[in-house]
Amino acid sequence: MTQAIAPRSFDAFEEEFDLDIAFEPDAIIGAKPPEADINPREPLHFVAPTAEDAPSATPTVVPLAPAAPSPTVAATPDVSAFNPVGDLVANTSAAIVPTGLHAEVAVPRIAIHVFAERQDTLTSAERAGQDRRMSRATTQIRVGGIPAAISTYLNEPTPPLIVVECLEDPNALLAQIDQLAECCDAGTKVVVIGLSNDILLFRELMRRGVSEYLVAPVQPLQLIAAIGGLFSDPAQPFVGRSIAFVGARGGAGASSVAHNTAYAISERIGANTVIVDYDLPFGTAGLDFNQDPLNGVADALGQPDRLDSVLMDRMMVRCTDKLSLFAAPATLDADWDISPEAFEEVTSRIRSTAPFVVLDLPHLWSGWMRQTLIAADEVVVVATPDLASLRNAKNMIDLIRQGRPNDAPPRLVLNQVGVPGRPEIPVKDFGNALGILPSLIIPFEPKLFGAAANNGQMILDAGAKSKSAEAFQTLAQIVSRRELPVLAGPKGKPAKPGAAPKAQKAPKAPKAAKETKPPSESKSLFANLFKKR
Repeated sequence: MTQAIAPRSFDAFEEEFDLDIAFEPDAIIGAKPPEADINPREPLHFVAPTAEDAPSATPTVVPLAPAAPSPTVAATPDVSAFNPVGDLVANTSAAIVPTGLHAEVAVPRIAIHVFAERQDTLTSAERAGQDRRMSRATTQIRVGGIPAAISTYLNEPTPPLIVVECLEDPNALLAQIDQLAECCDAGTKVVVIGLSNDILLFRELMRRGVSEYLVAPVQPLQLIAAIGGLFSDPAQPFVGRSIAFVGARGGAGASSVAHNTAYAISERIGANTVIVDYDLPFGTAGLDFNQDPLNGVADALGQPDRLDSVLMDRMMVRCTDKLSLFAAPATLDADWDISPEAFEEVTSRIRSTAPFVVLDLPHLWSGWMRQTLIAADEVVVVATPDLASLRNAKNMIDLIRQGRPNDAPPRLVLNQVGVPGRPEIPVKDFGNALGILPSLIIPFEPKLFGAAANNGQMILDAGAKSKSAEAFQTLAQIVSRRELPVLAGPKGKPAKPGAAPKAQKAPKAPKAAKETKPPSESKSLFANLFKKR
Protein backbone atom coordinates (compact mmCIF):
# COMPACT_ATOMS: atom_id res chain seq x y z
CA MET A 1 0.00 0.00 0.00
CA THR A 2 1.40 3.40 -0.96
CA GLN A 3 1.54 6.22 1.50
CA ALA A 4 -0.52 9.18 0.38
CA ILE A 5 0.63 11.42 3.22
CA ALA A 6 4.32 12.08 3.57
CA PRO A 7 5.80 12.03 7.05
CA ARG A 8 5.96 15.47 8.52
CA SER A 9 7.69 17.03 11.47
CA PHE A 10 5.55 17.74 14.50
CA ASP A 11 8.15 20.08 16.00
CA ALA A 12 6.87 23.11 14.08
CA PHE A 13 3.44 23.33 15.69
CA GLU A 14 4.14 26.85 16.95
CA GLU A 15 4.19 28.07 13.35
CA GLU A 16 0.62 26.90 12.67
CA PHE A 17 -1.13 26.85 16.05
CA ASP A 18 -1.08 28.81 19.25
CA LEU A 19 0.24 26.29 21.73
CA ASP A 20 -1.04 28.36 24.65
CA ILE A 21 -4.43 26.78 23.90
CA ALA A 22 -4.73 23.60 25.96
CA PHE A 23 -6.36 20.78 24.03
CA GLU A 24 -8.06 18.66 26.64
CA PRO A 25 -8.47 14.89 25.98
CA ASP A 26 -12.24 15.16 26.06
CA ALA A 27 -12.14 17.93 23.49
CA ILE A 28 -10.04 15.83 21.15
CA ILE A 29 -12.27 12.81 21.63
CA GLY A 30 -15.35 14.74 20.65
CA ALA A 31 -13.68 16.73 17.87
CA LYS A 32 -14.59 16.09 14.26
CA PRO A 33 -12.31 17.26 11.44
CA PRO A 34 -13.85 19.42 8.73
CA GLU A 35 -14.88 17.66 5.55
CA ALA A 36 -12.22 19.47 3.55
CA ASP A 37 -9.52 17.83 5.67
CA ILE A 38 -10.71 14.28 5.07
CA ASN A 39 -8.68 12.39 2.52
CA PRO A 40 -10.87 10.31 0.17
CA ARG A 41 -8.42 7.42 0.63
CA GLU A 42 -9.77 5.29 3.49
CA PRO A 43 -7.52 2.32 4.27
CA LEU A 44 -9.73 1.41 7.27
CA HIS A 45 -13.16 1.14 5.68
CA PHE A 46 -16.07 2.84 7.45
CA VAL A 47 -18.87 0.31 7.04
CA ALA A 48 -21.04 -1.22 9.69
CA PRO A 49 -19.38 -4.37 11.05
CA THR A 50 -21.19 -7.68 11.16
CA ALA A 51 -22.28 -8.57 14.69
CA GLU A 52 -20.88 -11.75 16.15
CA ASP A 53 -22.58 -14.17 18.47
CA ALA A 54 -21.15 -15.92 21.53
CA PRO A 55 -20.86 -12.92 23.87
CA SER A 56 -18.75 -13.00 26.97
CA ALA A 57 -18.89 -10.60 29.88
CA THR A 58 -15.40 -11.53 31.10
CA PRO A 59 -12.50 -10.22 29.03
CA THR A 60 -9.75 -12.61 28.00
CA VAL A 61 -6.13 -11.53 28.47
CA VAL A 62 -3.88 -13.14 25.86
CA PRO A 63 -0.14 -12.52 26.41
CA LEU A 64 2.04 -12.28 23.31
CA ALA A 65 5.70 -13.25 23.45
CA PRO A 66 6.99 -10.79 20.81
CA ALA A 67 5.47 -7.80 22.56
CA ALA A 68 7.92 -5.21 23.79
CA PRO A 69 8.05 -4.70 27.55
CA SER A 70 5.73 -1.99 28.70
CA PRO A 71 7.14 0.89 30.72
CA THR A 72 6.51 1.07 34.42
CA VAL A 73 3.68 3.43 35.20
CA ALA A 74 1.68 4.28 38.25
CA ALA A 75 -1.42 2.21 38.86
CA THR A 76 -4.71 3.75 37.83
CA PRO A 77 -6.65 5.10 40.81
CA ASP A 78 -9.62 2.99 41.81
CA VAL A 79 -12.72 4.81 40.59
CA SER A 80 -15.28 2.17 41.53
CA ALA A 81 -15.87 3.86 44.89
CA PHE A 82 -16.09 7.35 43.36
CA ASN A 83 -19.42 8.88 44.27
CA PRO A 84 -20.17 11.81 41.95
CA VAL A 85 -22.96 13.19 44.06
CA GLY A 86 -21.58 12.81 47.57
CA ASP A 87 -22.48 10.62 50.50
CA LEU A 88 -23.96 13.33 52.70
CA VAL A 89 -26.47 15.94 51.68
CA ALA A 90 -25.52 18.85 53.83
CA ASN A 91 -25.37 21.10 50.75
CA THR A 92 -27.58 20.03 47.88
CA SER A 93 -26.21 22.58 45.45
CA ALA A 94 -22.79 20.97 45.66
CA ALA A 95 -24.29 17.55 45.16
CA ILE A 96 -25.45 18.07 41.58
CA VAL A 97 -22.90 17.18 38.93
CA PRO A 98 -23.02 16.83 35.16
CA THR A 99 -23.65 13.37 33.78
CA GLY A 100 -21.42 13.48 30.72
CA LEU A 101 -19.13 10.62 31.69
CA HIS A 102 -21.97 8.61 33.16
CA ALA A 103 -24.25 8.59 30.15
CA GLU A 104 -25.73 5.22 29.36
CA VAL A 105 -23.82 3.73 26.40
CA ALA A 106 -24.74 0.25 25.16
CA VAL A 107 -22.10 -1.72 23.30
CA PRO A 108 -23.56 -4.17 20.75
CA ARG A 109 -22.75 -7.85 20.35
CA ILE A 110 -19.30 -7.53 18.76
CA ALA A 111 -15.75 -8.83 19.23
CA ILE A 112 -13.19 -6.34 20.57
CA HIS A 113 -9.41 -6.87 20.60
CA VAL A 114 -7.27 -4.61 22.78
CA PHE A 115 -3.47 -4.33 22.37
CA ALA A 116 -2.17 -2.32 25.32
CA GLU A 117 1.36 -1.40 26.39
CA ARG A 118 0.86 0.47 29.67
CA GLN A 119 -0.14 -1.39 32.80
CA ASP A 120 -2.86 1.14 33.64
CA THR A 121 -4.31 0.75 30.14
CA LEU A 122 -4.46 -3.02 30.62
CA THR A 123 -6.25 -2.50 33.94
CA SER A 124 -8.74 -0.04 32.44
CA ALA A 125 -9.45 -2.37 29.53
CA GLU A 126 -10.06 -5.31 31.86
CA ARG A 127 -12.46 -3.28 33.99
CA ALA A 128 -14.23 -1.96 30.92
CA GLY A 129 -14.69 -5.52 29.63
CA GLN A 130 -16.35 -6.49 32.91
CA ASP A 131 -18.73 -3.54 32.85
CA ARG A 132 -22.48 -4.09 32.52
CA ARG A 133 -22.60 -1.89 29.41
CA MET A 134 -20.27 -4.30 27.58
CA SER A 135 -21.90 -7.52 28.75
CA ARG A 136 -22.89 -8.46 25.20
CA ALA A 137 -19.44 -7.88 23.69
CA THR A 138 -16.57 -10.36 23.57
CA THR A 139 -13.35 -8.69 24.73
CA GLN A 140 -9.81 -10.00 24.32
CA ILE A 141 -6.99 -8.04 25.93
CA ARG A 142 -3.46 -8.66 24.67
CA VAL A 143 -0.13 -7.34 25.86
CA GLY A 144 1.61 -5.33 23.15
CA GLY A 145 0.98 -2.35 20.88
CA ILE A 146 0.53 -1.90 17.15
CA PRO A 147 3.42 -4.25 16.15
CA ALA A 148 1.76 -7.07 18.11
CA ALA A 149 -1.55 -6.35 16.35
CA ILE A 150 0.14 -6.43 12.94
CA SER A 151 1.80 -9.78 13.62
CA THR A 152 -1.51 -11.19 14.90
CA TYR A 153 -3.64 -10.17 11.92
CA LEU A 154 -1.20 -11.50 9.36
CA ASN A 155 -2.58 -14.94 10.22
CA GLU A 156 -6.17 -14.26 11.34
CA PRO A 157 -9.08 -11.98 10.34
CA THR A 158 -9.62 -8.72 12.15
CA PRO A 159 -12.60 -8.22 14.50
CA PRO A 160 -15.14 -5.37 14.18
CA LEU A 161 -13.12 -3.22 16.62
CA ILE A 162 -9.41 -3.01 17.41
CA VAL A 163 -8.03 -0.85 20.23
CA VAL A 164 -4.27 -0.30 19.98
CA GLU A 165 -1.88 1.68 22.15
CA CYS A 166 1.33 3.32 20.93
CA LEU A 167 3.95 5.02 23.11
CA GLU A 168 6.05 6.18 20.16
CA ASP A 169 6.38 9.70 18.76
CA PRO A 170 3.73 10.94 16.28
CA ASN A 171 5.77 10.13 13.17
CA ALA A 172 6.36 6.53 14.30
CA LEU A 173 2.70 6.22 15.26
CA LEU A 174 1.54 7.26 11.79
CA ALA A 175 3.93 4.83 10.14
CA GLN A 176 2.68 1.95 12.29
CA ILE A 177 -0.96 2.87 11.55
CA ASP A 178 -0.23 2.65 7.82
CA GLN A 179 1.20 -0.84 8.32
CA LEU A 180 -1.82 -1.89 10.40
CA ALA A 181 -4.19 -0.62 7.70
CA GLU A 182 -2.72 -3.14 5.26
CA CYS A 183 -3.78 -5.99 7.58
CA CYS A 184 -7.30 -4.76 8.39
CA ASP A 185 -10.40 -6.23 6.78
CA ALA A 186 -13.19 -4.11 5.39
CA GLY A 187 -15.51 -2.89 8.16
CA THR A 188 -12.92 -2.86 10.94
CA LYS A 189 -12.88 0.15 13.22
CA VAL A 190 -9.66 1.20 14.99
CA VAL A 191 -9.28 3.17 18.22
CA VAL A 192 -5.77 4.48 18.96
CA ILE A 193 -4.47 5.34 22.43
CA GLY A 194 -1.39 7.59 22.39
CA LEU A 195 0.62 10.00 24.49
CA SER A 196 0.50 13.12 22.26
CA ASN A 197 -2.35 15.52 22.92
CA ASP A 198 -2.09 17.31 19.55
CA ILE A 199 -4.88 18.30 17.21
CA LEU A 200 -2.73 17.87 14.10
CA LEU A 201 -1.98 14.28 15.05
CA PHE A 202 -5.68 13.71 15.54
CA ARG A 203 -6.43 15.01 12.05
CA GLU A 204 -3.69 12.93 10.49
CA LEU A 205 -5.12 9.81 12.13
CA MET A 206 -8.61 10.68 10.91
CA ARG A 207 -7.26 11.01 7.37
CA ARG A 208 -5.84 7.52 7.62
CA GLY A 209 -9.21 6.10 8.59
CA VAL A 210 -8.78 5.81 12.39
CA SER A 211 -12.17 5.91 14.11
CA GLU A 212 -11.14 7.47 17.43
CA TYR A 213 -8.06 8.76 19.23
CA LEU A 214 -7.73 8.79 23.03
CA VAL A 215 -4.95 10.34 25.09
CA ALA A 216 -3.45 8.12 27.79
CA PRO A 217 -4.17 7.48 30.57
CA VAL A 218 -7.72 6.34 29.83
CA GLN A 219 -10.38 5.45 32.37
CA PRO A 220 -12.80 2.50 31.95
CA LEU A 221 -15.87 4.72 31.47
CA GLN A 222 -14.00 6.84 28.94
CA LEU A 223 -13.10 3.75 26.92
CA ILE A 224 -16.67 2.42 27.13
CA ALA A 225 -18.10 5.75 25.96
CA ALA A 226 -15.71 5.85 23.00
CA ILE A 227 -16.58 2.30 21.95
CA GLY A 228 -20.31 2.81 22.40
CA GLY A 229 -20.21 6.04 20.42
CA LEU A 230 -18.68 4.27 17.42
CA PHE A 231 -21.51 1.74 17.25
CA SER A 232 -24.42 3.92 18.34
CA ASP A 233 -27.43 3.98 16.08
CA PRO A 234 -28.89 7.46 15.48
CA ALA A 235 -32.24 5.84 14.74
CA GLN A 236 -32.47 4.37 18.23
CA PRO A 237 -35.03 6.10 20.50
CA PHE A 238 -34.12 8.31 23.43
CA VAL A 239 -33.09 6.41 26.57
CA GLY A 240 -34.05 7.87 29.94
CA ARG A 241 -32.30 7.45 33.28
CA SER A 242 -33.51 4.47 35.34
CA ILE A 243 -33.58 4.73 39.14
CA ALA A 244 -34.29 1.50 41.05
CA PHE A 245 -35.65 1.60 44.62
CA VAL A 246 -35.46 -1.57 46.70
CA GLY A 247 -36.14 -2.22 50.37
CA ALA A 248 -33.60 -3.94 52.59
CA ARG A 249 -36.49 -5.75 54.28
CA GLY A 250 -40.28 -5.85 54.11
CA GLY A 251 -41.91 -2.74 55.54
CA ALA A 252 -38.86 -0.50 55.11
CA GLY A 253 -40.94 1.93 53.05
CA ALA A 254 -39.10 1.63 49.72
CA SER A 255 -42.32 2.09 47.73
CA SER A 256 -43.27 5.25 49.61
CA VAL A 257 -39.78 6.65 49.12
CA ALA A 258 -39.83 5.77 45.41
CA HIS A 259 -43.26 7.31 44.78
CA ASN A 260 -42.57 10.52 46.70
CA THR A 261 -39.17 10.94 45.05
CA ALA A 262 -40.66 10.47 41.59
CA TYR A 263 -43.37 13.00 42.43
CA ALA A 264 -40.71 15.49 43.58
CA ILE A 265 -38.76 15.01 40.34
CA SER A 266 -41.83 15.75 38.26
CA GLU A 267 -43.32 18.58 40.34
CA ARG A 268 -40.32 20.33 41.89
CA ILE A 269 -37.68 19.73 39.21
CA GLY A 270 -40.18 19.73 36.36
CA ALA A 271 -38.95 16.66 34.48
CA ASN A 272 -41.22 14.05 32.90
CA THR A 273 -41.14 10.91 35.04
CA VAL A 274 -42.63 7.42 34.84
CA ILE A 275 -43.17 5.12 37.84
CA VAL A 276 -43.04 1.40 37.12
CA ASP A 277 -44.50 -0.77 39.89
CA TYR A 278 -42.95 -4.22 39.51
CA ASP A 279 -44.60 -5.62 42.66
CA LEU A 280 -47.29 -7.38 40.61
CA PRO A 281 -49.33 -9.06 43.41
CA PHE A 282 -49.02 -6.38 46.13
CA GLY A 283 -48.08 -3.11 44.40
CA THR A 284 -49.30 0.10 46.06
CA ALA A 285 -48.56 2.71 43.39
CA GLY A 286 -52.21 2.87 42.34
CA LEU A 287 -53.34 3.36 45.93
CA ASP A 288 -50.72 6.01 46.71
CA PHE A 289 -51.81 8.12 43.73
CA ASN A 290 -55.54 7.37 44.15
CA GLN A 291 -55.78 5.71 40.74
CA ASP A 292 -57.87 2.75 39.67
CA PRO A 293 -55.65 -0.35 39.42
CA LEU A 294 -54.87 -1.30 35.84
CA ASN A 295 -53.01 -4.24 34.41
CA GLY A 296 -50.46 -1.95 32.78
CA VAL A 297 -47.27 -3.68 33.87
CA ALA A 298 -48.78 -7.16 33.64
CA ASP A 299 -50.04 -6.57 30.09
CA ALA A 300 -46.68 -5.15 29.05
CA LEU A 301 -44.78 -8.10 30.50
CA GLY A 302 -47.13 -10.50 28.73
CA GLN A 303 -46.39 -9.02 25.31
CA PRO A 304 -43.06 -7.15 25.46
CA ASP A 305 -42.40 -7.53 21.72
CA ARG A 306 -45.59 -5.65 20.82
CA LEU A 307 -44.88 -2.60 22.96
CA ASP A 308 -44.75 0.67 21.07
CA SER A 309 -45.40 4.29 21.97
CA VAL A 310 -49.15 4.05 21.28
CA LEU A 311 -49.65 0.85 23.28
CA MET A 312 -47.57 2.09 26.21
CA ASP A 313 -49.55 5.32 26.31
CA ARG A 314 -52.75 3.30 26.68
CA MET A 315 -51.29 1.16 29.45
CA MET A 316 -49.99 4.11 31.50
CA VAL A 317 -52.07 6.22 33.86
CA ARG A 318 -51.50 9.96 33.75
CA CYS A 319 -51.25 11.18 37.36
CA THR A 320 -50.11 14.75 36.62
CA ASP A 321 -48.95 16.64 33.56
CA LYS A 322 -45.42 15.29 34.02
CA LEU A 323 -45.91 12.08 35.99
CA SER A 324 -47.17 8.80 34.52
CA LEU A 325 -47.76 5.50 36.24
CA PHE A 326 -47.31 1.91 35.10
CA ALA A 327 -49.42 0.39 37.87
CA ALA A 328 -49.30 -3.20 39.06
CA PRO A 329 -52.53 -5.25 38.96
CA ALA A 330 -52.26 -5.99 42.71
CA THR A 331 -54.14 -9.26 42.45
CA LEU A 332 -53.44 -12.88 43.34
CA ASP A 333 -55.37 -14.37 40.42
CA ALA A 334 -52.15 -15.33 38.62
CA ASP A 335 -48.82 -16.80 39.64
CA TRP A 336 -46.85 -14.16 37.65
CA ASP A 337 -44.21 -16.54 36.37
CA ILE A 338 -42.46 -14.14 33.98
CA SER A 339 -39.03 -14.54 32.39
CA PRO A 340 -36.16 -12.13 33.20
CA GLU A 341 -35.91 -11.27 29.50
CA ALA A 342 -39.45 -9.86 29.59
CA PHE A 343 -38.59 -7.53 32.48
CA GLU A 344 -35.46 -6.37 30.67
CA GLU A 345 -37.33 -5.71 27.43
CA VAL A 346 -40.19 -3.84 29.11
CA THR A 347 -37.81 -1.69 31.15
CA SER A 348 -35.81 -0.85 28.04
CA ARG A 349 -38.90 0.22 26.12
CA ILE A 350 -40.34 2.28 28.97
CA ARG A 351 -37.06 4.18 29.26
CA SER A 352 -37.72 5.66 25.82
CA THR A 353 -40.83 7.46 27.08
CA ALA A 354 -39.39 9.87 29.69
CA PRO A 355 -36.09 11.32 30.97
CA PHE A 356 -36.54 9.56 34.32
CA VAL A 357 -37.98 6.11 35.03
CA VAL A 358 -38.42 5.15 38.70
CA LEU A 359 -38.51 1.38 39.26
CA ASP A 360 -40.42 0.33 42.38
CA LEU A 361 -39.01 -3.14 43.05
CA PRO A 362 -40.60 -5.67 45.45
CA HIS A 363 -38.86 -7.25 48.41
CA LEU A 364 -38.03 -10.60 46.85
CA TRP A 365 -35.05 -12.19 45.16
CA SER A 366 -34.94 -13.76 41.71
CA GLY A 367 -32.99 -13.63 38.47
CA TRP A 368 -34.87 -10.65 37.09
CA MET A 369 -34.39 -8.71 40.35
CA ARG A 370 -30.62 -9.21 40.23
CA GLN A 371 -30.51 -8.24 36.55
CA THR A 372 -32.67 -5.14 37.06
CA LEU A 373 -30.60 -3.87 39.97
CA ILE A 374 -27.30 -4.29 38.13
CA ALA A 375 -28.63 -2.72 34.90
CA ALA A 376 -30.17 0.37 36.55
CA ASP A 377 -28.40 3.71 36.24
CA GLU A 378 -28.94 4.45 39.93
CA VAL A 379 -29.82 2.12 42.82
CA VAL A 380 -31.33 3.33 46.09
CA VAL A 381 -31.47 0.88 49.00
CA VAL A 382 -34.05 1.89 51.62
CA ALA A 383 -33.42 0.49 55.11
CA THR A 384 -34.58 0.98 58.67
CA PRO A 385 -32.09 1.22 61.56
CA ASP A 386 -32.39 -2.41 62.73
CA LEU A 387 -30.24 -5.52 62.49
CA ALA A 388 -32.27 -7.29 59.78
CA SER A 389 -32.02 -4.26 57.50
CA LEU A 390 -28.31 -4.00 58.22
CA ARG A 391 -27.65 -7.60 57.20
CA ASN A 392 -29.81 -7.48 54.07
CA ALA A 393 -28.51 -4.09 52.97
CA LYS A 394 -24.95 -5.37 53.36
CA ASN A 395 -25.68 -8.33 51.08
CA MET A 396 -27.41 -6.15 48.48
CA ILE A 397 -24.75 -3.47 48.38
CA ASP A 398 -21.90 -5.99 48.10
CA LEU A 399 -23.62 -7.78 45.22
CA ILE A 400 -24.41 -4.56 43.36
CA ARG A 401 -20.88 -3.28 43.80
CA GLN A 402 -19.50 -6.52 42.40
CA GLY A 403 -21.79 -6.39 39.37
CA ARG A 404 -21.15 -2.66 38.73
CA PRO A 405 -17.39 -2.16 39.23
CA ASN A 406 -17.24 1.14 37.31
CA ASP A 407 -20.39 2.74 38.76
CA ALA A 408 -20.92 4.67 41.94
CA PRO A 409 -22.01 2.49 44.87
CA PRO A 410 -25.72 2.23 45.67
CA ARG A 411 -27.27 5.01 47.70
CA LEU A 412 -28.46 4.25 51.20
CA VAL A 413 -31.57 5.92 52.61
CA LEU A 414 -32.44 5.37 56.26
CA ASN A 415 -36.19 5.55 56.74
CA GLN A 416 -38.40 5.64 59.86
CA VAL A 417 -35.64 7.01 62.07
CA GLY A 418 -36.64 8.02 65.57
CA VAL A 419 -39.49 5.62 66.40
CA PRO A 420 -40.38 6.29 70.07
CA GLY A 421 -39.40 3.45 72.38
CA ARG A 422 -37.67 1.37 69.67
CA PRO A 423 -33.97 0.60 70.09
CA GLU A 424 -32.14 1.64 66.93
CA ILE A 425 -28.67 1.13 65.52
CA PRO A 426 -26.91 4.50 65.47
CA VAL A 427 -26.54 6.03 62.02
CA LYS A 428 -22.76 6.15 62.40
CA ASP A 429 -22.50 2.45 63.20
CA PHE A 430 -25.00 1.55 60.47
CA GLY A 431 -23.01 3.36 57.80
CA ASN A 432 -19.63 2.10 58.97
CA ALA A 433 -20.80 -1.51 58.92
CA LEU A 434 -21.93 -1.13 55.30
CA GLY A 435 -18.92 0.84 54.11
CA ILE A 436 -21.04 3.82 52.95
CA LEU A 437 -22.71 6.64 54.80
CA PRO A 438 -26.45 7.24 54.35
CA SER A 439 -27.26 9.74 51.64
CA LEU A 440 -30.40 10.76 53.47
CA ILE A 441 -32.25 10.20 56.74
CA ILE A 442 -36.05 10.37 56.72
CA PRO A 443 -37.61 10.98 60.16
CA PHE A 444 -40.46 8.94 61.59
CA GLU A 445 -43.68 10.92 61.05
CA PRO A 446 -46.54 8.40 61.30
CA LYS A 447 -49.41 10.91 61.28
CA LEU A 448 -48.22 12.63 58.13
CA PHE A 449 -47.46 9.42 56.22
CA GLY A 450 -50.66 7.75 57.39
CA ALA A 451 -52.87 10.67 56.37
CA ALA A 452 -51.14 10.97 52.99
CA ALA A 453 -51.54 7.24 52.28
CA ASN A 454 -55.21 7.17 53.26
CA ASN A 455 -56.00 10.24 51.14
CA GLY A 456 -54.00 9.15 48.08
CA GLN A 457 -51.59 12.09 48.44
CA MET A 458 -47.86 12.63 48.31
CA ILE A 459 -45.93 14.11 51.23
CA LEU A 460 -45.13 17.26 49.22
CA ASP A 461 -48.88 17.95 49.07
CA ALA A 462 -49.94 16.65 52.48
CA GLY A 463 -47.13 18.37 54.42
CA ALA A 464 -45.14 20.71 52.19
CA LYS A 465 -43.24 22.24 55.12
CA SER A 466 -42.43 18.98 56.90
CA LYS A 467 -38.93 17.54 57.24
CA SER A 468 -39.93 14.51 55.19
CA ALA A 469 -41.04 16.71 52.29
CA GLU A 470 -37.68 18.45 52.37
CA ALA A 471 -35.97 15.07 52.45
CA PHE A 472 -37.81 13.82 49.35
CA GLN A 473 -37.06 17.06 47.53
CA THR A 474 -33.39 16.64 48.35
CA LEU A 475 -33.36 13.00 47.30
CA ALA A 476 -34.97 13.99 43.99
CA GLN A 477 -32.06 16.34 43.32
CA ILE A 478 -29.53 13.63 44.17
CA VAL A 479 -30.86 10.83 41.99
CA SER A 480 -31.80 13.11 39.07
CA ARG A 481 -28.60 15.15 39.30
CA ARG A 482 -30.53 18.31 38.59
CA GLU A 483 -30.96 21.57 40.46
CA LEU A 484 -34.33 22.86 41.52
CA PRO A 485 -35.57 25.74 39.34
CA VAL A 486 -35.12 29.24 40.74
CA LEU A 487 -38.52 30.71 41.54
CA ALA A 488 -39.33 34.42 41.53
CA GLY A 489 -39.43 35.98 44.98
CA PRO A 490 -41.43 38.95 46.25
CA LYS A 491 -41.34 42.09 44.05
CA GLY A 492 -39.70 40.20 41.22
CA LYS A 493 -36.54 39.37 43.18
CA PRO A 494 -35.11 35.90 42.45
CA ALA A 495 -35.62 33.43 45.25
CA LYS A 496 -33.08 30.89 46.31
CA PRO A 497 -33.01 27.59 44.38
CA GLY A 498 -35.40 25.02 45.79
CA ALA A 499 -37.82 27.52 47.28
CA ALA A 500 -41.29 26.18 47.98
CA PRO A 501 -43.99 27.65 45.72
CA LYS A 502 -46.07 29.15 48.56
CA ALA A 503 -43.60 29.98 51.26
CA GLN A 504 -41.04 31.38 48.78
CA LYS A 505 -38.09 30.46 50.90
CA ALA A 506 -35.52 27.76 50.64
CA PRO A 507 -36.16 24.55 52.56
CA LYS A 508 -33.81 23.59 55.30
CA ALA A 509 -31.43 20.74 54.63
CA PRO A 510 -32.79 17.43 55.91
CA LYS A 511 -31.20 15.66 58.78
CA ALA A 512 -28.09 13.88 57.60
CA ALA A 513 -25.39 11.87 59.22
CA LYS A 514 -22.36 13.78 60.48
CA GLU A 515 -19.07 13.37 58.68
CA THR A 516 -17.22 10.50 60.27
CA LYS A 517 -13.92 8.86 59.73
CA PRO A 518 -13.69 6.26 56.94
CA PRO A 519 -15.27 2.88 57.66
CA SER A 520 -11.88 1.19 57.48
CA GLU A 521 -10.75 3.17 60.55
CA SER A 522 -13.91 2.62 62.56
CA LYS A 523 -14.12 0.27 65.52
CA SER A 524 -17.88 -0.21 65.26
CA LEU A 525 -19.33 -3.20 67.05
CA PHE A 526 -21.59 -3.95 64.09
CA ALA A 527 -18.72 -3.94 61.61
CA ASN A 528 -17.48 -7.12 63.26
CA LEU A 529 -20.61 -8.94 62.13
CA PHE A 530 -19.47 -8.80 58.53
CA LYS A 531 -15.80 -9.59 58.76
CA LYS A 532 -14.65 -12.14 56.22
CA ARG A 533 -13.69 -15.44 57.76
